[in-house]
Parts: sequence; structure tokens; C-alpha cells
Amino acid sequence: MTAPTNSNDPSTLLPALPQGAEILIIRLRSLGDLVLETPAIAALHSWRPDLRISVLVESRFAPVLDGNPAIAKLIFSRGLGETALDLLPRKFPIVFNQHGGPRSAMLTGASGSPLRVGWTGYQYSFLYNVAVPDAKQFYGTPAVHTVEHRISQFYFTGLPRGPIPRAQVFAQPDAIRSVRRKLAEKGIAAGAPYAVLQPGARLPGMRWPVVKFAEIARWLREKYGVASVVNLGARDVAIAVEVRSEMQKCAVVMDAQLDVRELIALIAGTRIFVGNDSGPAHLAAALLRASVVVFAVTDPVQWRPWQAEHRIVQTGATFDHPRGDKAIVIANPRPISSIASDEVRHACDDLLSSR
Repeated sequence: MTAPTNSNDPSTLLPALPQGAEILIIRLRSLGDLVLETPAIAALHSWRPDLRISVLVESRFAPVLDGNPAIAKLIFSRGLGETALDLLPRKFPIVFNQHGGPRSAMLTGASGSPLRVGWTGYQYSFLYNVAVPDAKQFYGTPAVHTVEHRISQFYFTGLPRGPIPRAQVFAQPDAIRSVRRKLAEKGIAAGAPYAVLQPGARLPGMRWPVVKFAEIARWLREKYGVASVVNLGARDVAIAVEVRSEMQKCAVVMDAQLDVRELIALIAGTRIFVGNDSGPAHLAAALLRASVVVFAVTDPVQWRPWQAEHRIVQTGATFDHPRGDKAIVIANPRPISSIASDEVRHACDDLLSSR
């Protein structure tokens, strides 16, 4: 798979595509990552609505893209060989790997595309023939938001630079009806205000204590008359028992009862979202819900809510950025457990009083 001659001038690649060309974006995992893919997709579609944008995703996260008018087709990742056989006959003129792991690299190569775009420093770099400079070289700083990092692949290949759109997801009517029914069964009537609390997160060091989320739930009801709904997903087994113990009496606990479509619908109806840095926090931003997000060992510069009303509460950690999509903690003055409830209450007050 030799590089086409015009790959020597990468800025011509997207403009040179013929009308109606189908391009492929690979974005495997995860919920928040897929939400943060939507600004680049929207920018590309706005510039060239004739292009047919296909996205290779994992089926469990695909509902994030339901109803997105910029996407022509979703292709679901299955076994490596099966997925490769699905991609090859499509003859994509260009493939963008926005993921970067070994599996996505192999699928990029297996696509047979003459133009295979990835960032400099990716694993299996021999599978790419269009190498995009990393953030430090491209933007002049290694610390950029994930959305800015993602869109650099498209800027490098010819998308004109300009204001980056916000993230967008779309709550589907049947999911909204399902969530309303489930909330009504828990005592929250249709139209009643509620907050969504997200005590789960990927790593223990990213989880603000459950007992403090319970304090926020009680305070929201006492001060604002807002019930709290706790999203407790299937992957939150490490805190599930504690959440049920501490929060059953002060909040409605959705104990692994919501799929991704219903989670989107739930957050679409919230008055405020309060949670750790997590996929649901990015859903809240994409749905333009006011949000308070707690950060500790992940960098808010990279992962803050994108173009939505929010407040950040953080430990004050500082980071090194070896790559545009990586951050390493170099100093953290306090653990996430030391963040006081008053800090989160103040942030909530700031948002709710302005509304």
C-alpha cells in the first residue's frame, strides 16, 4: 500500500475528494470519546455536506450517534477478521483513525484505503501513510482539548480552520418515553425537576466520595426542591453497594437500568448534572445541560465539558503532556476525597442561581 503522490501535500487530500465520496472515521471506545468525536464530524459535514461520512464504532456506544444528520452510515466493529472483510469492499478513498490503539491500526490497514491518516507516534505507524503532527507541533502547545486534538487530523488534510462546533447527541422519542415511565415508577412525575448525579468513574482516583454525593442530593432537595437521580451503570460494581447504602433514601438510584439511549434521554431532561469526569459528563455538555464536573487525575484542559455551561471543581493537579491525547500527573496537592461538599455546592449554586 504505497502512498499516493498527493499525500506529499496533505492539505489537498480532503478538497480533492470527488463529490459524494465516502470517507471512514474509526473511533472505537468509549462513551465520552465518541461524544467528543461529534464536533469534528459536524465541522467536516458543514464544510462539505456532499461527503458521505461513515463511522466505525462499537455497537454498545453507537446510540451516541443516533439521529446525527452528519453521519451517512455506522459500521459496527465485530471480530477483527469479520470487520476487516466488511471494510475492504467499500474502497474508502481515505480513512481517519481517531482511536490509535493496535486494533484500530490494524483495521485502518485492512481497509485497503490508499490514504490512511493517523497521528505521529501511533502504534503500528507503518500502517499509516499520512502522519499528522502531534499537538505540540500542530498547535504550538501540548495541552489542548481532546476536541481540538481530534480535529487536527482534518485540518491537516484540508478542512479549513474555523470555530469548532459544539458536541451534539440527540435524545430519541422512544427513549424519552421509557425514561419518563421509569422515573414515574420511582416517584418523579413527568415535568418534575431533577438532577442527575454520576458517582462512578473509570478509576478510583477519579471518584469523589459517594457519601458527599449523598450530601449534594439532600442539599439540592432542601434548597432547590430538586430530586436527584443517580446513574449507576453496569460497570460501577466497585461502588454499587455503597451507593445503594448511602443514597437510596435521598435519591432515586437507577441501578444498571438504563441503556445508552435511555441515559441520553435521562440527561436531556435534567436541570443540572453533577458528576466525576466521565462519559455522562460529556453527554450533559452535548445536551447543553448545566454541569458541575469533579476532576482529580485527569486534566480539565483536555477533558472539560466542551462549549457548554459548566463549572469545574478540581484538586489542583498539574500535568505533563507527552502527546496530545495523553496527560501524566506530575503533582497533585490533594486527593479527590479532600474536595469539600461546599466546593461542589458553591459550583451548583453558581449555575442554578443564574438560571
